[in-house]
Amino acid sequence: MARRLKKPVIYSLYAIGIIGLTMGIFLVNKTNSYNDSEEHQYVSKTSIKKDDDIAVVNTKTKIVRPYIDGDVKIAKNYYDYKDTEEKQENSIIYYEGTYMPSEGVAYAKDDSFDVISILDGTVESVKEDETVGNIITIKHDKGIVSIYESVKDIKVKQGDSVAQGDKIATTTTSNLRKDLNNHLYFELKINDKTVNPEEYFNKSIDDIGA
Repeated sequence: MARRLKKPVIYSLYAIGIIGLTMGIFLVNKTNSYNDSEEHQYVSKTSIKKDDDIAVVNTKTKIVRPYIDGDVKIAKNYYDYKDTEEKQENSIIYYEGTYMPSEGVAYAKDDSFDVISILDGTVESVKEDETVGNIITIKHDKGIVSIYESVKDIKVKQGDSVAQGDKIATTTTSNLRKDLNNHLYFELKINDKTVNPEEYFNKSIDDIGA
C-alpha cells in the first residue's frame, strides 16, 4: 500500500521548488545582462577605433594656394602644349622682342596681397632681381619646390623654417611682366620638373613626388 506524504513535507517540497525556480530565473537574467554588457563594450571599442582611423585620414597634408585673398585672379597661365590655342596665347610672355612660354602662373589683383608658403619647408634662397622681381625659393618634402617671384616686404631669409600658411612676402610688379601690374608669379617643381601649379592645389603630398 502506497504511503502518503504528510502535509508539512508537501509544503516543504513546494517551497524548495519555488526557491529553485526563482534562482533559475535570476541566473538567466544575470547571464543575459552580462552578455549585453560585453556586446555594448565591444561595439563601443569598435566605434572608437573607427573614429581614430577617420582622424588619421583627415590629417593628410594638402598643398594650398600661395595666397588666401579671394579676389585674386589668374593673369597668366602655365604654358601647356596640350591646351587650347586661347590658353596658350595667354601663357606667352613677351619681353624686349622675345616671346617666352610661362613656366608658372601669374596671380593678380589691383592691390597688393599677402603671399604665403604652400607647405612646411625650408627657405632655400632669397634673391633680388630687377627683371622678374625678388624671388623666394622654398624646399618641401617629397621633392617639392615652390618659387615666388615679383614680391616685396620679404619676411624670411635663407635657412629659415616656414610652416604652411606663413606669410612670407607681399606682391608687387616686375619689369618682365609690366603689363600684369601688381601680381605674384608662382612656379612649382616636383623632382626638378616644372609642373602646372593649378593641377596640384588641394592635392595630398602623399600622392606626389618620391
